[in-house]
Amino acid sequence: MHAMPRRVALTTLLAPFAPAALPAIAQAQAQGQPLGPPLGQAAWPSRSINWVVPFTPGGITDTSSRLVAQPLGALLGQQVIIDNRPGAGGAIGTEAAARATADGYTILYGTQGTMATNPVLYRNLRYDAARDFVAVHGLTQTPLLLVANPDRPFRTLRELVAEAKRRPGELTFATSGIGTGTHMAAELFMAEAGVQLTHVPYTGSAAALNDLVGGRTDLMFDYLVSTRAYLEANRLRPIATTGPERMPALPELPTVGEAGWPHASTTSWSAIMAPIATPAPIVARLAEGLGQALRERRVVETLAATGSTPLLLAGAPLQGFIAQEIARWREVVERSGAKAG
Repeated sequence: MHAMPRRVALTTLLAPFAPAALPAIAQAQAQGQPLGPPLGQAAWPSRSINWVVPFTPGGITDTSSRLVAQPLGALLGQQVIIDNRPGAGGAIGTEAAARATADGYTILYGTQGTMATNPVLYRNLRYDAARDFVAVHGLTQTPLLLVANPDRPFRTLRELVAEAKRRPGELTFATSGIGTGTHMAAELFMAEAGVQLTHVPYTGSAAALNDLVGGRTDLMFDYLVSTRAYLEANRLRPIATTGPERMPALPELPTVGEAGWPHASTTSWSAIMAPIATPAPIVARLAEGLGQALRERRVVETLAATGSTPLLLAGAPLQGFIAQEIARWREVVERSGAKAG
């Protein structure tokens, strides 16, 4: 890994895809209203829907999926079952979803990692994010927290950078997997701060945090929903947040921009994807249901408590957003020198 020769400005890409640009189906959603009659002779959905989450239980992907799956199932009139399939930075579960029958009964929790960075990091990836999936509806956008083992000598971002420059390659950072948001936030930070840290990837956030708390690694970029209990118990030390603004749940915690590295600011995102040949009317019905579920008060408030906000994009605006994210993170990956094993 090496520092980027020039900075990559990573300002938000959502402005061109504001809610006003959503398709008419999303604009017409009324909170709490049941969805329309079944679609054609197939009467979709006539059975439960499998929601593939390509990461381990307990992390932000799992908890946000379960939060939204319940109201989505109620709106569609069928149970939405969470199917955790972790491994290879989300590649295993994502490949399984890409190969599933395109009948609307399998949907995928797609992330910045699985949709935008895995295609660059993995040489032999067995799915094509652009060609194997259709984007259904956005889910969340979430800043990360930089947290450290409390026994480490640094308390601020500047102190951390000074320590890393004094001991290049000696400090370790844990992640929930290669190519995940937790990994790419660290790669971006290293490039912007001009420091070298050693990557220790895990198969999920829970295992990574366990070793960080135990002192086997030094720091980690992760989400509030995963780190909150450790922060409240003073078993982790918060250093900064990657969001463009301070997090309401942690108002005293500075952003990486306030600390002096504004171009290290980033938020992770997620979206529901479906196999590419899924019939358009089913994709539209799924988008309608997801849009309603994400607007429910309990969902909005729960996401806010975890530092997340709904990503209210669907159809062509969502496809355009993902295309820009692919280009954005390809540049970060290629210029940082990050590689998958």
